[in-house]
Amino acid sequence: MARMHTRRRGSSGSDKPTADEPPEWSDVDPEKIEQRVVELAGQGHDPSQIGIKLRDEGVTGVPVPDVKLATGKKITRILEENDADPAVPEDLRNLMERAVGLRDHIRENPQDYQNKRALQNTESKVRRLVEYYRGDELDPDFAYSYDVAAEIIDEN
Repeated sequence: MARMHTRRRGSSGSDKPTADEPPEWSDVDPEKIEQRVVELAGQGHDPSQIGIKLRDEGVTGVPVPDVKLATGKKITRILEENDADPAVPEDLRNLMERAVGLRDHIRENPQDYQNKRALQNTESKVRRLVEYYRGDELDPDFAYSYDVAAEIIDEN
């Protein structure tokens, strides 16, 4: 969804090399990784931040290059199994945070037309994601509005 509202063609880049098993130098117990993931989620970290912390800091000093290779499960799946998953998916929350910030900025600067357009585009992305997640990750009657988004952002 990164290039939904531009005239550009998109970006091409390299993909992560495929691997079937974790590297030999990464001898970390999957149970310890899962405990660390739940612990970091309890501290208020998002799933992407948890992956970065495990890559950089690791578990007991040993870095974890890829949680899915080491445990066989993604970080979000681990959080779901331990009832530590966030109430709103991370990508939707980030877009809502941006929309709330843009709306506050426009309230202070009503003549900023570029940011009015950016707000329209961001809220369009939010509505599309809400439609995608409705029923599975979100309540079936969930509807996006500024007040709902501000409330969700203030909770965290």
